[in-house]
Amino acid sequence: MPGVRDISPDAFITAYASHLKRSGKLEVPTWADIVKTGAYKELAPYDPDWYYTRAAAVARHIYLRKDVGIGALIKLHGGRNRRGNRPSHHGDASASVQRKICQSLEKIGVLEQGPNGGRRISQDGQRDLDRIATAVVEAEREEDDEDEDEAEEEEEE
Repeated sequence: MPGVRDISPDAFITAYASHLKRSGKLEVPTWADIVKTGAYKELAPYDPDWYYTRAAAVARHIYLRKDVGIGALIKLHGGRNRRGNRPSHHGDASASVQRKICQSLEKIGVLEQGPNGGRRISQDGQRDLDRIATAVVEAEREEDDEDEDEAEEEEEE
């Protein structure tokens, strides 16, 4: 049975973000359309569904590791802080955004508080993520089968 590790991160995060949006359980804060995701950013994200995408990325990251704290997530989702004509450095992402995403994922039962601090994936969350990963693998197989059928038809002509 394929798991989250077996598929590309991009395909999984896209699929899980669309699942979170379709289910309607994840509460998106009212400030999500105007907030910057880090102090080093100039603008808010262009994608209106960025909150779902970030939540899917956080869930995948915590799935692959044991206990993950907010500090690790702000380093992970940080980026290049461009400082004009001085050399660029790493800039951390907003801790508040990461915390709110973790809290909303906890509310729907995907994450739980770890005993040693940090957050970890719950059993329900692990089952959810494995189910989405299996669906992505099956969809990729169906696309490959259709591509092979089309290639065979072209060769026959």
